[in-house]
Amino acid sequence: MSDAYSPQAAQAAASAVPSSPLSSSAHPATTPDTPITRKRPKPGERREQILRALATLLEQPEADRITTAVLAKHLQVSEAALYRHFASKAQMFEGLIAFIEDSLFTLANQIQSREPDPAQQVARLLALVLQFAQKNPGMCRVMVGDALILEHARLSVRVNQLWDRLESLLRQSHKAVADARGSLTPTVDAQAAASLAVSFLLGRLQRFVRSGFQRLPTEHLDASVQQLLR
Repeated sequence: MSDAYSPQAAQAAASAVPSSPLSSSAHPATTPDTPITRKRPKPGERREQILRALATLLEQPEADRITTAVLAKHLQVSEAALYRHFASKAQMFEGLIAFIEDSLFTLANQIQSREPDPAQQVARLLALVLQFAQKNPGMCRVMVGDALILEHARLSVRVNQLWDRLESLLRQSHKAVADARGSLTPTVDAQAAASLAVSFLLGRLQRFVRSGFQRLPTEHLDASVQQLLR
């Protein structure tokens, strides 16, 4: 097994990172002369439209707390129409968090099962999270908790659990790295390395949000990962 970090291996994860299907770009473009016809949504389609609208609003760097009134206005429906599909706004945010979890952990588990080199596992996992956040700015605001301020406390708990789960995956890979390097304290080394990796990820995502999505999370990614894997 090689401990050397490979930029090519890390970037391989990037091509598999999904952009959110909740993106507004999924809709065909219209022109002022295009007649607008409203069709009855298929089962589940209206829920997706609501989540897509919420994700779109979250992508505005200057966005304040998004209320159901703002969301309903964006969709050109009544607030009552929103509550026919979601019991609360917290449930809408839970839908976004579920998408983040499914997207990240499906690919993360594939990385760990298919990549035999634990050092490359770490590199790919880091690239995965940063690329996902970069492609989905609205989701990034949820991941760092910025979009959850003044929302229901259970949302922050669930996001914290997401990060705990990511740290656990990173700890597994770092433990294998420490074992391969002959560490006398591989468990301790893995805990410290995984904690540092999560701090790195959170810092990059926080900076991305606070810069109005100008400072990209993947900035100097290869060099940064090399430093973390020393």
